Amino acid sequence: MKPTRSWFAGVLGVIPGLLAVPAPLAVPALAADKVTFATNWKAEAEHGGFYQAIADGTYAKYNLDVTIRPGGPQSTAERTLLAAGKIEFMMGGNMIQALSATTESIPTRVVAGIMQKDPQCLIVHPGQGFDDFASLKKATLLIGKGGFASFYQWMIADYGFTEGQVKPYTFNPAPFLADKKMAQQGYVTAEPFEVERQGGFKPVIYLLADQGFDTYATTIETRDDLIAGKPDLVQRFVDASIIGWYNYIYGDSKAANDMIKKDNPEMDDAQIAFSIAKMKEYGIVDSGDTLKLGIGAMTDARQKSFFDKMVKAKVVSADLDYKKAYTLQFVNKGVGLNLRKP
Repeated sequence: MKPTRSWFAGVLGVIPGLLAVPAPLAVPALAADKVTFATNWKAEAEHGGFYQAIADGTYAKYNLDVTIRPGGPQSTAERTLLAAGKIEFMMGGNMIQALSATTESIPTRVVAGIMQKDPQCLIVHPGQGFDDFASLKKATLLIGKGGFASFYQWMIADYGFTEGQVKPYTFNPAPFLADKKMAQQGYVTAEPFEVERQGGFKPVIYLLADQGFDTYATTIETRDDLIAGKPDLVQRFVDASIIGWYNYIYGDSKAANDMIKKDNPEMDDAQIAFSIAKMKEYGIVDSGDTLKLGIGAMTDARQKSFFDKMVKAKVVSADLDYKKAYTLQFVNKGVGLNLRKP
């Protein structure tokens, strides 16, 4: 026998003649995607936007459960862990590492350039005749091994600096403080603060980015298979990180800073405040293309410009397919532009 409408109503406990509307089924919330982001140094303000996105719940809003894995002086395994699938994202220093990975056919690439300007700088004593960048060719330069193999090769190729004027930098400002004719490498957000604290004077700062070293820095990198297989996951991490950076630079960063100090007890409030101020002053995170495209912006023209400089400096080979080192798929969408403050 074919059931009648009254039969259905009876089964559902509804008065005959009325349309039965069953109650909606409860759908369990999807579990947040767990991802690990490995940084390349101990926690500091230069990583602040990522901590901010955890502290203010931005990652959670994007259905992400993010763990930050801090690096350190002896930490060089981030890319190995990424390529092996042990982590989902890593922080790159600048585009040189990504180009090197491409040279070695490591299947990773940059998906966002959080810092529009590499914070790398040279600092000198005031009043010593170092009145422009080229005048530093008269100075003894304290340069670390990594810097000598990267940005210093550009300085040789583009400005005529020499290998003979370099002495090893041991990340200790004492030799620089003792010799007024020395110049020292550093991050504009870090070493000048220590010089001021220990030396009692403000050093003259030459930001390499303002001299033509136009790499992106503090990049977000991931694996090619994640880009191909889980583009939504990559997009959510990039977007949430960008919003975290806007909130860190322009909003209340206290909770993020507390997390930074917990992960790195050597960090203090004065250093963090100095770093944030310098990031704003020099447009490290938010300047140039980001003013229209949003934090994290990258362009093909800028990538080619830096690649050409590295070829000239003989850091990378001219036949490298440098476009395999990055993708513009996840940036330049104007995410977070409404959060910028004057």
